[in-house]
Amino acid sequence: MNYRLGVDAGGTFTDFVLADGSGNVHLFKTTSTPEDGTRAIAEGLAQIAQKLGLPIADILGQTELCVNGTTVGLNALIQHQGVKTGLICTAGHEDSLEIRLGHKEEGYRYDDAYPPAQILVERHLRVPVRERVLSDGTVHTPLDEQDVRNACESFRREGVQAVAVSFLWSVANDEHERRAAQIVRELLPEAYVSVGIEVFPQMREYTRTSTAVLNAYLGPVLGAYATRIDKFFQDSGLRVPVRYFQSNGGMASRAVMVARAVNAINSGPASAPMAGRHIAQPLGLANFITVDMGGTSFDITLTHQGQTQVTKDNDFLRYRIGTPMIQVESLGAGGGSIGWIDSMGLLNVGPQSAGASPGPACYMRGGTRPTVTDANVALGYLNPQALLGGRLAIDAAASRQAIAAQLAGPLGITPEKAAYGIFSIVNNNMVNGIRRVSIERGYDPRDFALIGAGGATALHITALAREIGIRTVLVPKLASGLCAFGQILSDVKYDYMASAPMRLDERADIALLEQRFAALERQGAAVLHQEGIARERIAFRRSLDMRYVGQVHECPVDIGTLALGAASLAAIKTAFHQMHRQLFTYDEPDSLIEIVNIETTVLGKTEPLRLAQWPRGGQPSAAIRTHRPMVFGVDAAALQTPVYDGTRLGADDLIDGPAVIEEPTTTIVLQSGWQARLDASGCYVLSAQQ
Repeated sequence: MNYRLGVDAGGTFTDFVLADGSGNVHLFKTTSTPEDGTRAIAEGLAQIAQKLGLPIADILGQTELCVNGTTVGLNALIQHQGVKTGLICTAGHEDSLEIRLGHKEEGYRYDDAYPPAQILVERHLRVPVRERVLSDGTVHTPLDEQDVRNACESFRREGVQAVAVSFLWSVANDEHERRAAQIVRELLPEAYVSVGIEVFPQMREYTRTSTAVLNAYLGPVLGAYATRIDKFFQDSGLRVPVRYFQSNGGMASRAVMVARAVNAINSGPASAPMAGRHIAQPLGLANFITVDMGGTSFDITLTHQGQTQVTKDNDFLRYRIGTPMIQVESLGAGGGSIGWIDSMGLLNVGPQSAGASPGPACYMRGGTRPTVTDANVALGYLNPQALLGGRLAIDAAASRQAIAAQLAGPLGITPEKAAYGIFSIVNNNMVNGIRRVSIERGYDPRDFALIGAGGATALHITALAREIGIRTVLVPKLASGLCAFGQILSDVKYDYMASAPMRLDERADIALLEQRFAALERQGAAVLHQEGIARERIAFRRSLDMRYVGQVHECPVDIGTLALGAASLAAIKTAFHQMHRQLFTYDEPDSLIEIVNIETTVLGKTEPLRLAQWPRGGQPSAAIRTHRPMVFGVDAAALQTPVYDGTRLGADDLIDGPAVIEEPTTTIVLQSGWQARLDASGCYVLSAQQ
């Protein structure tokens, strides 16, 4: 059958998407088991075997692609549970991690009470060595190899498990950094070694050092996880290597993922844009915003003209990461987000979350605090008996009791009004996040479709779209597992970077840049070929980091497959001016431009996935399962609203709001003034009516 299996291990649920050779796609969900991810995977595989009526060994034996997305790296960073790490750096630069360029995160720049970030390498484990390379690559002070050996001896005594090596101006001459790493590997063979020039070979010493340290801090954690996952799947019958999903929106082999553990930090939502493109393409849509509301967070990505925003030099959880990442705006707004009253008597929602354990009050797992999920139950949107197609029993009375006792009573309002307050506040928080990825970056959200992902998103999505002015919403039947679905559609993707400072004047050696690009592409192609990817399936995309001379920060300019030469110089300059104008509202056509870094993305293309078409319907009224009272306004007046069984709807069936469509793992709330049509692709197209 040539199955494809995507596994997305989130903070609350682990999602499984299985596609077969006939175009059928199956979605499964289990509760995540962060203490041992293989337990959740075993439960999911058992569901798959039961659904298909086949032994799991037979299914895995016919699986041609198995992709694993994980929050292991993210959770280790959030909880500061990485390994004990040491840093070897140029003498005099031991404190760059704490100085942080004098930088505070946006919103806290002038807050003198804002605490510093927790530094991942203790001060006594940041060991200076005598060496110095100048910006032109000249060796000013030779490497003192005895300093490196002394550092290794100190690390051995301290029980250091991972070592980062990052020297000043190694991007101009990497000889010292590579020799130091060689010594560390010889003297500490059991230690994980992260080398700045290998992890992030571009300009900016603080960014390179921070990225190398993060990579070292998380590398052994991810390595141990990947070893368990690989062994589990091999023992279960898988014959192909497991692929792992990266923050750059592509797959990687186990070896590459462990060596570049920093690329796993935010891999979960990074696959949503790929799924979004697959969903939007049959409908002729190239501009879309994906929104993914899970149990603890709300993740947003923007794709314009088929290209998803990718950024470098990001501050993520207060740590600087230089490597490319899909630009994801994350908020503490999920189904488990808790409603609470502040000292001024005002209702707030999140960022605190009940998570999966104890979870919302209605889950009957010991949770007593009212959450967004409890509000959706109290408003009548969610089935009051069970979720996940009947597999998760809930107690609707517990939701109303928690809201009444902790919110409605103290505020002197009815539980229904308090529940609608939770619903409205969390919606407002999410709308502000959508504005940040669109309006604040020069995009009009009304030019985009909104694509719902995650199990909880469809409860809120028409209210979000109405608030921000979006008139087209897409909710696939696979919405609650959209990231797992995106994984099995994605390509193998490796980023190769180099520092290449060059002013684009009459002395510019453009041919040299072309040679450097070609060398990076040969390196990437060789790696993919070793992984068994045929050369005809290998593709490249190039980009340049550029700026006006005198500027501090550069702009990324995508040049596709453009070969560099005298004839292409004008096109490169024009592309930079346009990008600068888009990002900053102005450009300076008469100013001198310089290139700072170059990057090539090497892709191992995956065969397109052709899905079965949904059969036509004709009588949507026959799919009405029941009616129940629901609240759609601040007056908290209950309205008897039809509830449709999504499994009984056919292609081109139309449903007018207000209504609710219940899918096994997704519930769509259709506000008044909206109409839903099930497309033959298995995606609900929600349209705002005039």
